[in-house]
Amino acid sequence: MTTIAFLGLGQMGSPMASNLLAKGHQLRVFDLNPDAVRQLVDNGATAAHTPAEAAKGAEFIITMLPNGDIVRQVLTGADGVCDTASPQSLVIDMSTIHPLQTDALIAELHDRGIAMMDAPVGRTSDNAKDGTLLILAGGTAEQVERARLVLMCMGSELVEAGGPGMGIRVKLINNYMSIALNALSAEAAVLCESLGLSLDVAIRVMSGTAAGKGHFTTTWPGKVLKGDLSPAFMVDLALKDLRIAVDVAQQTGAPLGMGKVAELYYRSASEDGRGRQDWSALLSQVRHLAGRTDVQ
Repeated sequence: MTTIAFLGLGQMGSPMASNLLAKGHQLRVFDLNPDAVRQLVDNGATAAHTPAEAAKGAEFIITMLPNGDIVRQVLTGADGVCDTASPQSLVIDMSTIHPLQTDALIAELHDRGIAMMDAPVGRTSDNAKDGTLLILAGGTAEQVERARLVLMCMGSELVEAGGPGMGIRVKLINNYMSIALNALSAEAAVLCESLGLSLDVAIRVMSGTAAGKGHFTTTWPGKVLKGDLSPAFMVDLALKDLRIAVDVAQQTGAPLGMGKVAELYYRSASEDGRGRQDWSALLSQVRHLAGRTDVQ
């Protein structure tokens, strides 16, 4: 039976901890919400009054907390994990925090002789209840393998993200893209309505094109990611179509802020001589704008 300290019993943390209990692990729990602690204790967990008390003698110490400052306080503050964690324990931060904070905490705990990895999660609170989260594991190969059985008590899929701090990086980028795409999708839906187009028709069409499927899995793999910028659809043609959409939006009163920002990128690519390249060359242009001379 594995002893696990679980720190943070919010909307995601509570069901994750419950799944660990259900799989037979011995759990010590800490949270500032007494009701959340009581619910876990009623199901067999042991309450801890401080993070230090929870961490003492635990093989795994899991944090699932709202932000990086709280993670730091729980790990390194007064009565924190570092006061009692042994060199044999493994800290697993499953919170969604700033990746540079993750890097700093991993380094600080390493200096204190405590191993730490990151393993933020994807999907929703319903998946947390069902134990079907996507686990984005950032750590050494040895850490990930050691933690795998524990992590898979809470998830149905584990992705090895590529080393310490890489789990939170891929989580951040996934969330950034999803959140921004939500805004773009909302703009597109309102433009449909402004033009009298049925949203059902738009959904049917977009579900089968790069608009709905995304460029990571449609246009990029066969073009820019292979170094092939011969045009299947030219940047200049994309810019022309985008400008039409922006103009129509202005005339119908539909907000198209995301579209106007995209126009800046396409115009920049065209002005830099990429107008007759494939539209996937926008990746190359953004790399150029970022000063990424190490990639094409």
